[in-house]
Amino acid sequence: MDSQAYLTELFSLRGDTALVTGGSSGIGRAVATALARAGANTVVVARREAELDDTVRELEALGCRAARVAADLSTRPGVRDAAERAAAVFGEPDILVNCAGINLRPPMGELDEEVWDRTMAVNLDAPFLLGQRFGPGMAERGHGRIIHVTSQQAHRAFVQSGAYGVSKGGLESLARSQAEAWSPYGVTCNTLVPGFVLTPLNARLQERPDTVAALAGRTLVGRNGVPDDFAGAAVFLASRASAYVTGQSVFVDGGFHAH
Repeated sequence: MDSQAYLTELFSLRGDTALVTGGSSGIGRAVATALARAGANTVVVARREAELDDTVRELEALGCRAARVAADLSTRPGVRDAAERAAAVFGEPDILVNCAGINLRPPMGELDEEVWDRTMAVNLDAPFLLGQRFGPGMAERGHGRIIHVTSQQAHRAFVQSGAYGVSKGGLESLARSQAEAWSPYGVTCNTLVPGFVLTPLNARLQERPDTVAALAGRTLVGRNGVPDDFAGAAVFLASRASAYVTGQSVFVDGGFHAH
């Protein structure tokens, strides 16, 4: 077997189906693009119709097989409806990526129940519900990949972590619980942990150039992240190459957490 055939066998996602929430912008869009270009039939789930359409057009222009589902993941009925509509496109997913999230971080003393509930609904409840919907089926088929996108705030508090940090910490624990339940049946469950990444999700923080520069200075590579930095790690965790990697937090942060 030549090297190209070997790499294709190891990392190709051809024949797989991927569902990516939050896949129309930022890290989610970069991950959806990477999985689709690696061969997966990819369904992108997000709220904004125009961004969804743009994402699918871009993927189809690259020769990928892609579709979109507009959904509100802030309610349990919305999550369940999105799951069924997504599964109806290319069939039950082999790969589930939970990237949709909201980043509401008022000072702790001003954190009210509404912000807490909204944050937990999107950042933690939706991944749990989607896992419950698709994880058992993956286990029954003997193969599956669940990937959550978390945050440095799952591991350390800074820049007013608030409810956001709690939700991301819970998401990492969810991955470990899912790994415990389903990895014996061929389903790996892991998290990707970004550093500070220049995306629309943290646009408010990007209005503070000194803070952005300080965050870049905390990395070992000397810069903040961009969405495309997650392409390779996502394909690895979604592919057969990661069959013995589960329950792990994979830091894609330029060394931010090590500094």
